[in-house]
Amino acid sequence: MASAMLSRRLLLRAGLGAGALAGLAPLIAACGGSGGGKQLPAGPPADLHGATVRAMVNQPHVLAFTELLGPAFAREFGGTLQVSAVPYDQLTSQQILDVQGGAGQFDVFDYFYYGLGVLVDAGALVDLTDYIAANPAINTADFLPSVYDPYTLQGGRRYGLPFDGDVHVLYYNRAVFDRYGLAPPNTWDEYDLAARTITERSNRTVYGAVVEGQQVPMILGCSFINRLAGYGGTLVGPDGAPQLNSDEAKAALQHLVDVSPYALPTPLQIGFDQANSAFLSGQAAMLDTWTDLGLKAQDPKSSKIVDQWGVVPLPVGGRNTEHRTALNAGFGLGVSSAAKDPAKAAAFVAWATDATRNLLLASTAGSGIDPARRGTLDSPAYAKAAGPATEVIRGALGGHPLVWPKDAQAPKLLQDLVDQLALAIQGTQTVTQSLANAQSGWERAIG
Repeated sequence: MASAMLSRRLLLRAGLGAGALAGLAPLIAACGGSGGGKQLPAGPPADLHGATVRAMVNQPHVLAFTELLGPAFAREFGGTLQVSAVPYDQLTSQQILDVQGGAGQFDVFDYFYYGLGVLVDAGALVDLTDYIAANPAINTADFLPSVYDPYTLQGGRRYGLPFDGDVHVLYYNRAVFDRYGLAPPNTWDEYDLAARTITERSNRTVYGAVVEGQQVPMILGCSFINRLAGYGGTLVGPDGAPQLNSDEAKAALQHLVDVSPYALPTPLQIGFDQANSAFLSGQAAMLDTWTDLGLKAQDPKSSKIVDQWGVVPLPVGGRNTEHRTALNAGFGLGVSSAAKDPAKAAAFVAWATDATRNLLLASTAGSGIDPARRGTLDSPAYAKAAGPATEVIRGALGGHPLVWPKDAQAPKLLQDLVDQLALAIQGTQTVTQSLANAQSGWERAIG
C-alpha cells in the first residue's frame, strides 16, 4: 500500500489529471511494491548493429543524447537512438508511468539516483547485477567510488551504470569580484558579505548571488544540501534517522533566508536555466551549481564572461572547516523492465557509459554530463576542457560527497522537505518550524 500511495504522489507531480489517475490506480496498486523488475542473466553483450534504442532522458541531457550519443551510435553500429526528453521534475514519475501504465515505449531510462529505490520498488528497472559481473569490459573499477554504489546499488543489487557524476562547486565572476575588491569566499559568511556588497554597490545592476529555489528536490534541495554539507550536517545519520532539525540544518536554511534579499529576484521561481543564464550573462556574480558550468562559461556561444570567471569549493560554515560537496541529483542509465529487447538495451547502457563516451560527453560544453569515471577525471583532455575548474572538480568528485537518501520513500520525503524550506524562504514560517515539520514527517515515514 505504501508503494501504491507513493506512485500516486509521483503521478500527481507529473501533472496527470484526476480522471487519468483514477483509471491507473488499480494498476499501480497491483504493480507497486514488487521490489524490483526482471533480471538480465549473465551473458556477453548483445550485437547492437542496426539496433533501435528508445530512451527517456532528463531534459537538460538532450544535447548529450541527440547530438553526441546518437550520431556516434549511428556511425559505430548503424543504429538509431530515439530520444524523448522529460522535465526534471517529472522524470521519475513518467518512467514509472511508462512501465506501470502499460505503454512500454522505452528501452533505456536516464534516471535520478535518488529515485532509484522507488523505480526498483515499482518494478521499472531490470536487475543488471549478473550481466555487469559477467562483462569485465564494462570496467567497473574505473567508475568513481563516490558515485558507483550510490548511483547503481539498491538492496544489494545493481540496476544501472553511472552516467552523470553530479556534484556542486561554487562559480564566481572574477571581474565583478575584482571591481569591488573581494576575494572568492571560503566560508558562507564571506559568501554573504560578497553577495550583499555586490548587490548594494552595483545598485542591483548585478546581483551578488543566485539562490536556486524552484520547489523541487533537484533545485531547492540542492541549494539547501550544499549549505548543509558546508556547515557539517547531513540529512540522515549512520543509523538512518533523519537529522533535519540539527543546528547545522538550521544554519543552512537560515543562510538561504538571509541571502535571498541580495540574490537574483524571486528565488523560489529560479530553476536551472534561469540560474545559468543569469551567471553566464554577467547578471549574477556567484552560483553554486554543477561542474559543467565552466565549459559553458568559456564558450563564447553561450557566455558573456569568457576568461572572467573562477571556481572554488563550496564554502564551509559554523564549526566545520572541511570543504565537502554533495551528490546532487546525479544520473545513471538503466534498462526499462518494459524494454523490447533488454539484452540490447543493456548493451547500449554499457556502451553509452564507457570510458570513450564519458570523456566525450564530459568534455563537451552544453552536454550537461560530468565525469563518472576515474579515467575521465584524470584525463588531460578533460582538464583542457574544464580549464581552471579541473582541480576543484577533482577534489569534489574524488572525495566523500554527502549522499542523498534513495530508498522507495526518498522522492516523497525530499519533496516534503523542499516544501517546508520554501515556506521559510518566503517568510510564512520560521526556520525552526519548517525543519521541525520536515523532521517529524520523515520520522513518521521512516518509522
